[in-house]
Amino acid sequence: MADEQWTKAGEAVTALILDVFRLNGRLQLAGDRLVAELGLTSARWQILGAIAYAERAETVAWHARTMGVHRQGVQRIVNELEKEGIVGFQPNPHHKRAHLVALTTKGQALFEAAIALQVPWVNDLSKDLSVADISTAQQVIGHMKKHLEEVSSTQDEGSP
Repeated sequence: MADEQWTKAGEAVTALILDVFRLNGRLQLAGDRLVAELGLTSARWQILGAIAYAERAETVAWHARTMGVHRQGVQRIVNELEKEGIVGFQPNPHHKRAHLVALTTKGQALFEAAIALQVPWVNDLSKDLSVADISTAQQVIGHMKKHLEEVSSTQDEGSP
């Protein structure tokens, strides 16, 4: 075992990371159950959300970076959604092969139906939490996410 020991903050962050992993698993299961009747999974819903909340049509690679996941996984799901008429591809004036992805009318209606299911669910989930506590949790997660993005960016720049 390494000689280096966790700092108090390092120990606390390790516990937080484990809780976030467990929370992520529970959120995915709950999301799968919540939108199953719409023919969605949490993964498909997450990608629909990324597309719906984007300021403009973006590439699969951009959505993957924003979501912090691998492009190939997003591409596979986007291709499935495109076959079902939920998303469509648009020409990208900046890149011939990396098309832009946008919701179709069917996709927008599907996303809105998912949100209609999510609103009462999330209101119930948050009923015993203060907005201040939620904001603090967001700040901590945001700080950790930013640090990881910076480290990843630095490592990517050093890659051959």
